[in-house]
Amino acid sequence: MSTRKPWLIVSTAVALLGTAWAQDQGRQFHWSGKMSADQVLTIKNVNGDIDAEAADGSEVTVDAQKNGPDADQVRIEVVPSAEGVTICAIFPGDSGSCGSRGGQHHVGQNDAKVHFTAKVPKDVRLDAYNVNGNVSAEGMGRAIRANSVNGNVRVSTAAWAQAETVNGHIKASMGDAAWSGTLNIQSVNGSIELDMPSDFSAEVRFTSVNGSIHSDFPLDITNSWPVGHHASGKIGSGGRELALKTVNGSVEIRKGSGGI
Repeated sequence: MSTRKPWLIVSTAVALLGTAWAQDQGRQFHWSGKMSADQVLTIKNVNGDIDAEAADGSEVTVDAQKNGPDADQVRIEVVPSAEGVTICAIFPGDSGSCGSRGGQHHVGQNDAKVHFTAKVPKDVRLDAYNVNGNVSAEGMGRAIRANSVNGNVRVSTAAWAQAETVNGHIKASMGDAAWSGTLNIQSVNGSIELDMPSDFSAEVRFTSVNGSIHSDFPLDITNSWPVGHHASGKIGSGGRELALKTVNGSVEIRKGSGGI
């Protein structure tokens, strides 16, 4: 793929993104640009890890390293929108839409892996979706949504984070619990560790088949069913809802500074 076409797609489609530059050559990919406050950087991967950390300045940078015998068949697609920028690893035969929110693509018979690394300014939100690989986002300043199917999820932010995986552990540190509605944190085969701010308040729903819940915060259990380990209760003054779900794994809620 030439370097000119991706640059035109990114820089002219949405003027509010400012100057952006993308390059996808062989096994290396690079994109950089500026995003407005509270826009969303979305990264979608299939095989390989996603690692993000806070940027020193106001520019977003995303790099990808493709590895494996079929790596040259994988392309990286960049789709700008009014909400932000979506960057996807596209494997041969993939019929998914990179621009759609959420979801993952499928790898088929391709054995390649793509390792995404991103630097994200503190005023930009992050959505990260993976299939076979870990998701890590450290030191973020806005809300995070981090999902994997086969991989661990580790996030820390000054705001709040939604985290889900099927086969993996979740470790999330939040500096603010100001979400609206219900925040879902769930794993099928893996434990959940949450580090929450000291003034944390929420209505808590806990569901597990083979697991228990421990909280550093006083947790007033109002309903509990021993079969299937269902429980609901309140931390602090309640209010917003925190839904914690595991099948084979325990949940620990720790009191701390939260976030970064």
